[in-house]
Amino acid sequence: MGAQRFGEFVEVRRHGHVAELALDRPRAMNAVSSDMALAIRDACHALSADQGVRVVVVSSTHERAFCVGADLKERNSLSDAELVRQRPVARGAYTGVLDLPVPTIAAVHGFALGGGFELALACDVIVADPTAVVGLPEVSVGVIPGGGGTQLLPRRVGAARAAELIFSARRVEAAEAKELGLVDIVAGVGEDRDEALALAARIAANSPVGLRAAKRALRLGHGLDLAAGLEVEDAAWRSVAFSGDRAEGVAAFNEKRKPEWPGE
Repeated sequence: MGAQRFGEFVEVRRHGHVAELALDRPRAMNAVSSDMALAIRDACHALSADQGVRVVVVSSTHERAFCVGADLKERNSLSDAELVRQRPVARGAYTGVLDLPVPTIAAVHGFALGGGFELALACDVIVADPTAVVGLPEVSVGVIPGGGGTQLLPRRVGAARAAELIFSARRVEAAEAKELGLVDIVAGVGEDRDEALALAARIAANSPVGLRAAKRALRLGHGLDLAAGLEVEDAAWRSVAFSGDRAEGVAAFNEKRKPEWPGE
């Protein structure tokens, strides 16, 4: 297992074809400062360009938090002009995770609030443990979810449910979060990371070409009418139909053996 630091607050660990993006600012419960946002963005850009990465797991090194959101102490020190300049820096972290071309899994325990929950929402699947507490409390401090929350949450749970959660600013514990669809899997206590890595390993056994194309079709097709969505799907199918992965997958199936994906 290799590891690479991005700035002071992000570490990327490799587990074969699975990359783990670990949020590592324990003194601030992973509050996202400008420096940390840049590190997340840079790590995501590197992972996007790495053809050996088939799945990304976003995790936390803090025992009691995934991420508590934006660094409000830093925000409080910024002038209006500085806040305007800081906005694209912050957005870069959230869009960095959202735009990863491979399947992504968030491993959540403890607090995942505001921007912290938005980092999880930017992932395809959210695995939590029973200590998880999620929510978008931004209106309680005079702002709105600005890391994708107003767009990603309704796509996950529906418009009315998202409105209730965002307008009330309430925090939701793991059991209710699973019931409402805010998280997808609840693992045992302290097992969110292990469960996420195990799921990632199962996903990574599949065709890397197929995984990227399937994610592209899922993302681009969301929100389109059925006819348009099927055209998106057809374009994604055509992108893999004549690939080396497709030839290897069919051959391996017929020969009753494990495929050795060329990844092209």
